[in-house]
Amino acid sequence: MSEFKKNKIRVGIVDLNIHNLFSIYHCLNNLNYKVSVINLNEKIKNFDILLLPGVGSFKAAMKLIKKNNFHKKILDYSYKDKFIVAICLGMQLLFEESEEFGKTKGLNLIQGSVKNFPKNKNLIIPHVGWNKIIDCKKDHKHLNNKDFYFIHSLFCKPKDEKIILSNTIYKNIKFCSSILTKNILATQFHPEKSGKWGLKFIKNLKNYI
Repeated sequence: MSEFKKNKIRVGIVDLNIHNLFSIYHCLNNLNYKVSVINLNEKIKNFDILLLPGVGSFKAAMKLIKKNNFHKKILDYSYKDKFIVAICLGMQLLFEESEEFGKTKGLNLIQGSVKNFPKNKNLIIPHVGWNKIIDCKKDHKHLNNKDFYFIHSLFCKPKDEKIILSNTIYKNIKFCSSILTKNILATQFHPEKSGKWGLKFIKNLKNYI
């Protein structure tokens, strides 16, 4: 029995009440993680990974987070160098601000902003479906040109391009599709909806902590 199976990695999924978190919950559970759902009025316990999932409105999510003072709990968790994984809207919430429905301040854990796709009659928004991730960093070259599932209307633009883990091209527009810092891994794509490569990506989360 592997060390991973003997000592399950504890993952806390933040419930923002505006999305379906059961796909990522069951995916993690099936891959032998010990998974808990965190309500916004709860304390963040001693998890190995805090996970911010999401499909929904940036503005609505931040309003809910701040109403419950949960942003302070996330920031305290991050400042202790504990590991955060964020998916789709979760990734966008990490940034300084978003342009969605007017400017809204984010968690400010990552310098940069969340941008609308350029107005273009040939561009269908939201960007929905399978697309390739490219430009992967050295340790992630095996993921280059693999298809992952996307559903989003905005994209993240980090100030520090060194934290970009991968890019994706949609209708000739290249955007950041994942980032990696010392204690944050975030993806614009949904690995839990991305077949075998998504499962491989989630299974390898244990290697980051």
